[in-house]
Amino acid sequence: MKSTGIVRRVDDLGRIVLPMELRKILDIEPKDSLEIFMEGDNVVLRKYEPQCIFCGQAGDTESFKMKNVCKNCVKEISQIV
Repeated sequence: MKSTGIVRRVDDLGRIVLPMELRKILDIEPKDSLEIFMEGDNVVLRKYEPQCIFCGQAGDTESFKMKNVCKNCVKEISQIV
């Protein structure tokens, strides 16, 4: 992991502010979702991209009954039916 040298305090509500420089580098816009997970003793934030429930491909997905499905899997499913 690369250190940025940026330190932020956690406020009374448990929030931190991501510096504008990092948001620009990571292409994080207001209202974007971030994925939060643990990696050992570290908390990792990553820009959330919906993944296909069948193949795990991120990005080019469509929502069907509140589930994400990629176009390739939609094609495969439509050939079966």
